[in-house]
Amino acid sequence: MSEETRPNNFIEDIIEDDLANGLSKDKLRFRFPPEPNGFLHIGHASAICLNFGLGEKYNQPVNLRFDDTNPAKEEAKYVKAIQEDVKWLGYEWDNLCFASDYFQELYDWAIQMIKDGKAYVDSQSSEEMAAQKGTPTEPGVDGPYRNRSVEENLALFEGMKNGEYGEGEHILRAKIDMQSNNMLMRDPIMYRVVNRDHHRTGSDWKIYPMYDWTHGESDYLEQISHSFCTLEFKPHRELYDWFLDKVVDAEKVRPKQREFARRNVSHTVTSKRKLQKLVEAGIVNGWDDPRMTTISGLRRRGYTANAIKNFADSIGIAKRDNLVDMNHLEFHLRDDLNKNADRVMCVLDPVKLVITNYPEDKVEMLQAENSQEDESRGFREVPFSRELYIEREDYREEANKKFFRLKNGKEVRLKNGYIIKGEGCIKDENGVITEIHATYDPDSKSGSGTEASMRRVKGTLHWVSAAHAVPVEVRLYDRLFTVPSPDTDKEKDFMEFINPDSLNVITAMAEPAMKNLEVGETVQFQRMGYFCVDPDTTDEKMVFNRTVTLRDTWAKLDM
Repeated sequence: MSEETRPNNFIEDIIEDDLANGLSKDKLRFRFPPEPNGFLHIGHASAICLNFGLGEKYNQPVNLRFDDTNPAKEEAKYVKAIQEDVKWLGYEWDNLCFASDYFQELYDWAIQMIKDGKAYVDSQSSEEMAAQKGTPTEPGVDGPYRNRSVEENLALFEGMKNGEYGEGEHILRAKIDMQSNNMLMRDPIMYRVVNRDHHRTGSDWKIYPMYDWTHGESDYLEQISHSFCTLEFKPHRELYDWFLDKVVDAEKVRPKQREFARRNVSHTVTSKRKLQKLVEAGIVNGWDDPRMTTISGLRRRGYTANAIKNFADSIGIAKRDNLVDMNHLEFHLRDDLNKNADRVMCVLDPVKLVITNYPEDKVEMLQAENSQEDESRGFREVPFSRELYIEREDYREEANKKFFRLKNGKEVRLKNGYIIKGEGCIKDENGVITEIHATYDPDSKSGSGTEASMRRVKGTLHWVSAAHAVPVEVRLYDRLFTVPSPDTDKEKDFMEFINPDSLNVITAMAEPAMKNLEVGETVQFQRMGYFCVDPDTTDEKMVFNRTVTLRDTWAKLDM
């Protein structure tokens, strides 16, 4: 469905209503605000597409802002990785911002709130604070330090800033309502002491603002018109507005927070904590392991930015959390790769095929199209000789009528080559086939125009000339978990659902033209799936990752 005919989602309806009620279009500004404490995943990709997609739709700017208020978990390497992910998806931000850019303004506003009697320093332990805060069904009670004088609060807060106190000795709280039905409004924490150097400000600050205090104020400083968050932040909206009430100028744009549902993908986890556990436990080989649904992992596996963007667009924006089947993401990947990936021949489980009536020393170069979908991609030359490799599963000595591949006494066509007939095989002492024999029809060469070449046979096999074959390492990746929703079982840890067969490493035989592929390039191994050249590739050895199979192999398993 085109952009012109697609109906608005509820997020766009909110924006359209604001425009209709007097908000000038040139005041629209959006943002994507990740925390640099890990790598982004497929859920973040949807949020990126939402916010930057709105910027494209309305031709208005989008900021990339890092919520870097927790130096204990945040690192510069994550900042770099996130920028790379956003760029790879094809988006350009207007301003690159950091919450740490606003530490002084946030501190100054906090000082004013203390002076106005809207914030105070609390010296209770975390256990004491939890007890006096109440429960969802019981109101909280005022703490013993809630009515400290302005002078004492200012002195203590200044001491916190100067590093005079250890972590947990004091915190700064907003003074709101300890009896509120919304527990987030029961005097939330604004600042805490953290004795860690910050990736940008170093040791300049000893106190760091909390997310709820930072988020809305950062939006306001950047003049963000619409701040879109996932559903778990809906209870925070009341606090977001309360904090804004303390600083907004009526002449400036007041940010509006609204929430949308997470779009989780089946057979994976998207919690950064759980993803980190997979890395630390050695289940995967880092954050960019192709089995991970981090954006860097998907990119390494061979996913395309278009596939991810089309996936995000197709599932839309919802008001309730939902689990999207991995098949849907893979559908968009196959659709994009089918249009854009060249075809090559690679035999994953090779067994030798000898064409007994083909001249022993003859080698001929056959023309093979690079894409059946796009003739403009041209042709390449593929060497053909007496001894080839074919897939072991493509031959049976005897088989029923539904087996359309090579069997004794029956014909198949070799892709771009000749029609051959199965004649027999050689086996080792264990009965394993080591060599297949066949004969060929010299007049049946593909594209030759002869009557024999136009003879119809039901099976077509891919192959590689044995003398010219290039051994390559192929990593056959599959889904990381055996169940659709591994982290929702209340009785079991998500690690219990790890798929033991999520990676199988084999040596395959490839046509020589594959040596010209670049790292990151994705091609279709004919009849076998889509594969991407991995960064582990060297001059001595090529490494391929299976991006996705040609067809969904999990649909029946999940039924």
